[in-house]
Amino acid sequence: MKKVVVGMSGGVDSSVAAILLKEQGYEVIGLFMRNWDALVNNDVLGNPTLNESICPQEQDYNDALKVCEQLGIPLHRVDFVKEYWDYVFTYFLDELKKGRTPNPDIMCNKYIKFDMFAKEALKLGADYIATGHYAQIKDGKFLRGIDDNKDQTYFLSQVSKEQLKNVLFPVGSLNKKEVRKIASEYNLITAKKKDSTGICFIGERNISKFLENYLPNTPGDIINIEDNKKLGTHIGLMYYTIGQRRGLNIGGYENRMFVVGKDLNKNILYVALGDDNEYLMSDACLVEDVNWISDNKYTKCTAKFRYRQPDNDVELEIIDDTHVLVKYPQKVKSVTPGQACVFYKDEECLGGGIIKEVYKNNEKIWYL
Repeated sequence: MKKVVVGMSGGVDSSVAAILLKEQGYEVIGLFMRNWDALVNNDVLGNPTLNESICPQEQDYNDALKVCEQLGIPLHRVDFVKEYWDYVFTYFLDELKKGRTPNPDIMCNKYIKFDMFAKEALKLGADYIATGHYAQIKDGKFLRGIDDNKDQTYFLSQVSKEQLKNVLFPVGSLNKKEVRKIASEYNLITAKKKDSTGICFIGERNISKFLENYLPNTPGDIINIEDNKKLGTHIGLMYYTIGQRRGLNIGGYENRMFVVGKDLNKNILYVALGDDNEYLMSDACLVEDVNWISDNKYTKCTAKFRYRQPDNDVELEIIDDTHVLVKYPQKVKSVTPGQACVFYKDEECLGGGIIKEVYKNNEKIWYL
């Protein structure tokens, strides 16, 4: 009997992944990762509410333990707090300092879930590892999950082809409704549990108060890029991303002005009126740290520049193994340095990288 170690997160997706693997005849072992420690990491959580008498990650562990007990599988626990800090959270902070918009979930998958976790699973004698991600591997190809609304290949785009060997994605062929139905049939505590949101393993926070623990706030001017007039004061460039319109606090323009750029040297946040403003548009970007999952490097394919964005037709100019110039003459809105650009050919995820520079009319956009 083949042994599978499942990453048990305390959520419904990993719970159902374990169920499906048991039904398929595998010997299933659960492994819970503890990746964040609020006390060690100087994270001020504030006073817990009556419903939050323990920290969220401990509640997740308790839920995972109950699920494993009910399914009759063992649950092991491993601590990756230091590794998460070194490989994921430090990257997150460094990118914010550069004025970019990082995606720590992508790095968590690359360095923690499919590296540290996989090594720990091998110690437990795993033939395979499995997670509750909505993705598929068929005939050697890495495919989107069938649930378009939950597909997570975007977040897995930095996982290498080697790391994806001997990986199972049991819920990738299901939609979320089907997953919750299975969990309900087993009467699992996670059946109706809300999906986790926010930063990977850190969860939902007041992001400005949270980041104050690690990065100093440096308020500065909010400038209308079209007429160079000051409209207000920002609380720190790291709290804003390209295309953002909420939370700008600029009076009569609220929800009509959009962030279009940042000047780190002058500490200026640039905005412009309307979500179809030309300052939000670009027609090419340079992508670095490209990770190719597919053996095929198509020059014409589609790309996502952020999660849940519709596919965009693109043409790739492959510069070298890790750099690609991505062209989209039809123009795309709010392409943002620091975010992931992920390539697709129909349902296959080809790989992806991190947006370094953004261009329009063959010139680098100076305010990004």
